[in-house]
Amino acid sequence: MKKLLVSAAVAASLASAASTVSAEEIKLGVFLGFTGPLESLIANMAPAAELAIKEISESGKLLDGTTVTPVRADTTCVDAAAATAAIERLITVEKVSGVVGGDCSGVTTAALTNVAVPNGMVMVSPSATSPALSTIEDNGLFFRTAPSDARQGVVMSDIIMDRGFKEVAITYTNNDYGKGLADSFQSAFEAAGGKVTINTSHEDGKADYSAEVGALAAAGGEILVVAGYIDQGGKGMIQSSLDTGAFETFVLPDGMVGTSLPEAIGADLNGSFGQAPGTDSEGAGMFTEMSEGFDPTSPYAAESYDAASLILLAMQHAKSSDPQKYKDSFMEVANAPGEKIFPGELGKALEILAEGGDIDFVGASNVELIGSGESAGNYREIEIADEQLTTVGYR
Repeated sequence: MKKLLVSAAVAASLASAASTVSAEEIKLGVFLGFTGPLESLIANMAPAAELAIKEISESGKLLDGTTVTPVRADTTCVDAAAATAAIERLITVEKVSGVVGGDCSGVTTAALTNVAVPNGMVMVSPSATSPALSTIEDNGLFFRTAPSDARQGVVMSDIIMDRGFKEVAITYTNNDYGKGLADSFQSAFEAAGGKVTINTSHEDGKADYSAEVGALAAAGGEILVVAGYIDQGGKGMIQSSLDTGAFETFVLPDGMVGTSLPEAIGADLNGSFGQAPGTDSEGAGMFTEMSEGFDPTSPYAAESYDAASLILLAMQHAKSSDPQKYKDSFMEVANAPGEKIFPGELGKALEILAEGGDIDFVGASNVELIGSGESAGNYREIEIADEQLTTVGYR
């Protein structure tokens, strides 16, 4: 009788454990600037990340049927204190097992160093591009599906040179992202034989940029490189330059690429050009076909899908949702060797990993992690024509 009771107790315990596993819920933070100077881009990035989360959760194949729920938190893009408080809530209150984000480099750095690293939390940013993040002390917890601006600076220099411009002025938003990109570009452009007449910052949130534009105009330059934000000071600098006749053509890096800019500026922006992360790969096409309710071609939408995918695939590879365990699986699932995995194939990837196989996650942005875990980088060259943003090539 005692043996039967013990057996019943063991069976009940096992059933309870199995129930716990199958009913487990993982929370994944979606830590982006839902308010602030990149709001129009985040409107496409967040749904893209959540598309990957939904795809994996509904497959029922993650960690023996574990479901995944996204939890949004606002970085504001520019307020480090607010971003720090937001990620602290994600980790200590919401109990997330990983974080997609941040978005802007300054708030990402603050959240990572002040909260994520001390709490042992993984962060995968789809859009923080400061070169300083390549060497930050992160205890192996930080990754990014976006390339560093050290790469973007070279690409931007090549595009400008190929278009025959040899002398430029630079204005950048006064933070880690703006200065990092401006300095990276200047170094590449001067090494290629170009001349930078002035490299100076602007502040976001101002109503009048005439003084800043006046200094740029005095220094001269054939065109103006605007390393700013599409919904903030970058747009203000362009409009003020056009109003005063200081510049007619503008170079638009990633933070300035989006449909809202030509809509706001109008025909005067025609002829301006630039670049943003993007690829014409097979995965990009598949991502476009499966997206719904957001613009899959918007900057960093593809990278957001890939960031969420990589976190969850790393969990499957490590057989754990513990960041201290799955942080070591990112390079394994993101790179060769293994079966190539594209958007819409996350369920298949989970099956392969569960059986002990290898995958090479290509994703929507043609992911290849290098160095300490950042994207090697692919860019699409854009141009404004007929008040529309058009893609004219890839680099």
